[in-house]
Amino acid sequence: MPLKPLEHDRKYGELDQVIRAYLGQAADDSPEHRSAALDAYLRHTWHSRPWAIAIAEQQVREYAENPPGRLRQRLGEFYPVPDVGLADADIQDWLLRLADHLKESVEQGDVPPPSVPLTHWEWHARFPETGQFLGGWFSQDMPDEFGDHDVALADYVEGTDATLVARLAGELGELLALPLDEGGYALAVAELGMEVDPPAPYAPSGWLTLLVDRLSGGGLPG
Repeated sequence: MPLKPLEHDRKYGELDQVIRAYLGQAADDSPEHRSAALDAYLRHTWHSRPWAIAIAEQQVREYAENPPGRLRQRLGEFYPVPDVGLADADIQDWLLRLADHLKESVEQGDVPPPSVPLTHWEWHARFPETGQFLGGWFSQDMPDEFGDHDVALADYVEGTDATLVARLAGELGELLALPLDEGGYALAVAELGMEVDPPAPYAPSGWLTLLVDRLSGGGLPG
């Protein structure tokens, strides 16, 4: 039978976070080089949950050194590593390299410098409520579900806990503080799930600024 959620998280919860950071990215770590995906995981996790990196190192190493046998695989009682573009025979050595890099990062305090998010995982890890908002209310179905952007915004605010609305306002303020040009903001909102254009006449940054004002008490559309 598949792993129960509590057992999964105890054994593989942080391992799963590390592996998910690689989806859509190259698993090109070497003994001397960390991949962009691992740098993204470390950059965000050092900032938000630094204690979790040691847990990740332990879980990654334990999984690499004790891969699931045939019985556990048949029963489904194991963590299936998602496809990261490596042959099955290369997965174990790659995981051990990841564990070594995680250990070195903790022991030497080797933290990637602050940066604009560089991977899809990092965008969503850093701006989770923004991803919920843009992906849930401004997907390609938005014109069929809501009359316009203002109606979608009002629906989000009406149906969302006030603390999450405040969190969204804070995340949008942080997003606007990033050193991005207009093309960078267009990429950011697309990475975070927005599939429609901002309302005329706004460019992405202008619309985000308007959202912060409205969410922070500047008045929601009637």
